[in-house]
Amino acid sequence: VIGFLCILIVSLSFPLVYIPCGYCQMTDLLYTEKDLVTSLKDYIRAEESKLEQIKRWAEKLDSLTVTATQDPEGFLGHPVNAFKLVKRLNTEWGDLESLVLRDTTGGFISNLTIQRQHFPTDEDQTGAAKALIRLQDTYRLDANTISTGDLPGVKYKSRMTAEDCFELGKIAYSDADYYHTELWMAQALKQLDEGEDSTLDKVTVIDYLSYAIYQQGEMERAMDYTKRLIELDPEHPRGKSNLKYFEFQLEKQKKAAEEEAPKQKEREKRETTDKKKKKKKKAKKAFSLIPEREKYEMLCRGEGIKLTPRRQSRLFCRYYDNNRNPKLLLAPMKQQDEWDRPYIVRYLDVITDAEIEKIKELAKPRVKIFSPRCFILTLLCLLYSSAWLTGYDDPMIETINQRIEDLTGLEMDTAEELQVANYGVGGQYEPHFDFGRVLVVISVQKDEPDAFKELGTGNRIATWLFYMSDVSAGGATVFPDVGAAVWPQKGTAVFWYNLFASGEGDYSTRHAACPVLVGNKWVSNKWIHERGQEWRRPCGLSEAE
Repeated sequence: VIGFLCILIVSLSFPLVYIPCGYCQMTDLLYTEKDLVTSLKDYIRAEESKLEQIKRWAEKLDSLTVTATQDPEGFLGHPVNAFKLVKRLNTEWGDLESLVLRDTTGGFISNLTIQRQHFPTDEDQTGAAKALIRLQDTYRLDANTISTGDLPGVKYKSRMTAEDCFELGKIAYSDADYYHTELWMAQALKQLDEGEDSTLDKVTVIDYLSYAIYQQGEMERAMDYTKRLIELDPEHPRGKSNLKYFEFQLEKQKKAAEEEAPKQKEREKRETTDKKKKKKKKAKKAFSLIPEREKYEMLCRGEGIKLTPRRQSRLFCRYYDNNRNPKLLLAPMKQQDEWDRPYIVRYLDVITDAEIEKIKELAKPRVKIFSPRCFILTLLCLLYSSAWLTGYDDPMIETINQRIEDLTGLEMDTAEELQVANYGVGGQYEPHFDFGRVLVVISVQKDEPDAFKELGTGNRIATWLFYMSDVSAGGATVFPDVGAAVWPQKGTAVFWYNLFASGEGDYSTRHAACPVLVGNKWVSNKWIHERGQEWRRPCGLSEAE
């Protein structure tokens, strides 16, 4: 509007000041007015086009938000939906603000400006993108599967645009992660080649793609993409120079390979059969030497060490009354063995839906307070957010604590409060021990159980874990050292001892929470301590007992 008024003032001023004759003035004014009308029509067309864009955006967002708000947790359980939400609020709403900046009717701009201080930042958008990449790696998903939204157990399927894929590629590029840069730039290019309507320029995508491929040492492929870039834009500032450089490097590699070939053949001849056998033996041993991170990811995918048939045959299901506990005689609990060493059991139907909803209701406000950055539960809390509940919060918590005591036979008065945790998209917890242990740091012994000294309750003897939601995909609790994986099942709980009866820590209980691929994971846990268990779980005759 200001710009239009400036044109009007300037256009009207010049004829009046600089043209002396009457008719000439009027004639010029007519042409000035004609130009102004033309400018006004252009302005109207531009405004109509702008309003049409805003209208399409509003209609698209209206339909999306209506669907999303019907089941927020289910909708945000899809990682692509979560990423796109962060991207919209951080980037696209800002673009819209710029588009309508001159239209202040109804206080929209001021309201949007106020609200934007609560919107995600660039850092948040980067975090959401990295969470998506982490899920891609952990569950070995190809870029096309994620982009098309074809994930297991999805309720609200969502596709990624070429711009979305390009954004992921750029974030990977900024971290010098050329492997993922290639994957996502290639996906963006694929969608553009398939005719997706987009403002994204193929030349820009190919520029990133060729460089990422070059950084991974694939000179020929980098050169092929650079040739395509030059075809699309012969005047590209880096295209021709990059091509010459790649050709030079490729020629250099070929010469080096030719010189190395005779030496390699000679080495192969000298290699004896015994050495080959030794190499095979080493390869067989390699599985036991797999890094913990790789074991963890394998177990998250449902791969890894399996129970032998003999060990499997020793696992049973039963009705459990904990040595004829009076509270369990008439209604024994369903118990099933999940693993033998360490011994992990699951209790079925141990918590009701009503109790779960009450716990979540009590915990949600505190989960948000726990980390203000977690603006949608734990959407961007890439580990997890938690809250602690006591009997003072609601008498039902004491009822649940008593139920745990009845089933485990362990004293709850010295246990920690009930911790409630929520894992959102990409939410995980790295491998850890629940019990304190002795650490040696720079030749100084640090007794980690002192972490619980203020409590005066000893070490954490056992862990009780409620699953308060089903998870469509991912979210398992895994024990990398032994190859165990326990999958979330709403209304159940798993239990294991962290310490042997001797009080020594059981290092096979090292465990982790796998990232949530699709869905929203709610758990609550009770860490049970040593004090008060002296007569309930007495020491054995040997340290290993």
